[in-house]
Amino acid sequence: MHSDNSNDALQPAATKAATAKKAPAAEYLTLQLGQEEYGIDILKVQEIRSYEQPTRMAQAPSFIKGIIDLRGVIVPIIDLRLKLQCAKADYTDFTVVIILNVRGTVMGVVVDAVADVVALTSDAIKPAPQFQSQLDAAFVTGIARLGERMLIMMDIESLLDSTEMGLLAQITRQ
Repeated sequence: MHSDNSNDALQPAATKAATAKKAPAAEYLTLQLGQEEYGIDILKVQEIRSYEQPTRMAQAPSFIKGIIDLRGVIVPIIDLRLKLQCAKADYTDFTVVIILNVRGTVMGVVVDAVADVVALTSDAIKPAPQFQSQLDAAFVTGIARLGERMLIMMDIESLLDSTEMGLLAQITRQ
């Protein structure tokens, strides 16, 4: 009687090599900002909440909508649509806040909607074209195609510069 492991001996060597070299898939949360769809590392996501009006902070940049109290933790809320200079930032029933942990700082980002979680290997993500623009596109790590969908892969940690991260850390300590 053969054990279940004997099936490995039946696989061609090329198949074994391809399986061994295949990059592990990472999971990404897909979200909608305007007409574009973005992907962010699921490991940064703590939870997804419906949008609630945050308490406004005086003299905060316009993309920082304010703060919420999340089970005793003060969480700054950033409207990602404003940060990325989207044409519109309407608040609808689909508007959600994604609670993230970025470099030890808990923050919420407002997006138009979340879609799903997808698994992508590193070779499925192609380099993003480089454009000269006002907006620093260092946060775009690549482009992934999912059937008819194009995902702009985003490094959420690169989105905020050190001054903005310092401001968020200062808000959470108040």
